[in-house]
Amino acid sequence: MRASAVTGASGRQRALVPVLVFLGTVVAVISSLGAPMIPTIAAVDHVSLSDAQWSLTVTMLVGAVATPVMGRLGDGPHRRTVMLAAAATVLAGSVLAALPLGFGFLVAGRALQGVGLGLTPLAIATARDSVPGERSRSALAILSLTTVAGVGLGYPLTGLVAQSLGVHAAFWFGAAISAAALTAGVLVLPPTAHRPARPLDLLGACLLGLGLGGLLLALSEAEPWGWTSPRLLGLAAACVLLLLWWVRHELRTAHPLIDLRSLRNRVVLTADVAGLVAGVGMYLLMSLVTRFVQTPAAAGYGFGASVTVAGLALLPFSVASILTSRIAPRLARRTGTAAILPIGCAVSLAATLAFLFGRDRLWELFAVMGLAGLGVGLTFAVMPGLIVGAVPAHETGSAISFNQVLRYVGYSTGSALSGAVLQAHTPAGHALPTGSAYGTAALIGCAVWVVVGAATIVLPRRGSAVAAGTTARPAGRDTAGADPAGERPRTAARAADGEGETAREEGAPA
Repeated sequence: MRASAVTGASGRQRALVPVLVFLGTVVAVISSLGAPMIPTIAAVDHVSLSDAQWSLTVTMLVGAVATPVMGRLGDGPHRRTVMLAAAATVLAGSVLAALPLGFGFLVAGRALQGVGLGLTPLAIATARDSVPGERSRSALAILSLTTVAGVGLGYPLTGLVAQSLGVHAAFWFGAAISAAALTAGVLVLPPTAHRPARPLDLLGACLLGLGLGGLLLALSEAEPWGWTSPRLLGLAAACVLLLLWWVRHELRTAHPLIDLRSLRNRVVLTADVAGLVAGVGMYLLMSLVTRFVQTPAAAGYGFGASVTVAGLALLPFSVASILTSRIAPRLARRTGTAAILPIGCAVSLAATLAFLFGRDRLWELFAVMGLAGLGVGLTFAVMPGLIVGAVPAHETGSAISFNQVLRYVGYSTGSALSGAVLQAHTPAGHALPTGSAYGTAALIGCAVWVVVGAATIVLPRRGSAVAAGTTARPAGRDTAGADPAGERPRTAARAADGEGETAREEGAPA
């Protein structure tokens, strides 16, 4: 009996990382279900394109609110319960969206699916706590890439299923894989009863949810409302005030939803800035490519391809981003983990330049997306390791959740930015923008990658410079980043700027 129990526990341990990766991939695929089907949803449910856009927007809105709340709840003894409840909510949302009950129920189902966006940070925290040694570091990199690779996988799958079997069949597909993910979670996810319970900052959750949700709403509605409309400007101003209130509250409360004091650690600040701005660049390019591929050749550019082909154009992006989970550790051993962030930004910049100068043939766009997947994959692969190494164990879920929220804000901003640029270059009375619009948008994308690349170089060096004046550094140490495995940052800045893990774990004031 005892041998059987040990064997069962060993089997669950071996299955943990694949199940965590599966959970993250399922959520990423489901979150992207609405994007390629917006025109079809508008036609089937007899709503406008702007209304149909809510089938994608509402998922991001709910995800932005749910992710930090789940991250804080998951840092306590109920992580397994929170993860299973989120997976069950995604399943319920998938079924609701799949049923032919009308557009309102479809949007409600998509909102429930948005809760699942908070699963990836909890999966990363679980891998940190439950997976030993090298497997843990590899698992962190792969899990960070699921939100990237899953989008590229979700687009072609969605397009193929919807084109062959209809809109509702795509959501039934989502329900099936959600059920499989929930079952696997029930069987494999470990308990976390040994972790102390921490109070949930309800006011902080409400302020952050309203502020971020309102900003994402403003971004998604900027085109139909008008970028200079009083309604849009008023909403944006109110949201900024709410977020400023939230920052003040988080710095004063004893148990914050997100420990903003960790941003004084240059490693955490670098990862968060990179996550936000890289998300803009990633979704800007993806939105441009998918729209360019589907544009009729009669416009003077484009290929008039189907939504399935547009989705397949993103498949190289997913494949390349997954490959970076193998490349990043080897590269880190040669250059140091911190150096991978600017390298990834440089590769992403090269991909955007390739789109700027080479989009006359369909294969060129496939190559562009493969190169983009390599760059974005390298950038995102090392972020969890940097954050995990810079915060105490009980703050892992919260810190990574905040990084994930910033990514979602970046994704939405990149998508809205691409739409705004193309709309600005659409002549009056025409349905399609001029070909030069894509060149202008690509130049903006290049600027984005230059900014984030510079940030990943300057911020760590500033942290090292601050530390140099307060703490002696051993000779020969890499003071800009983490160890080659990406597990613990080897910086004097961590002690000076990051407040020190031991002090925080013992409850010392920051």
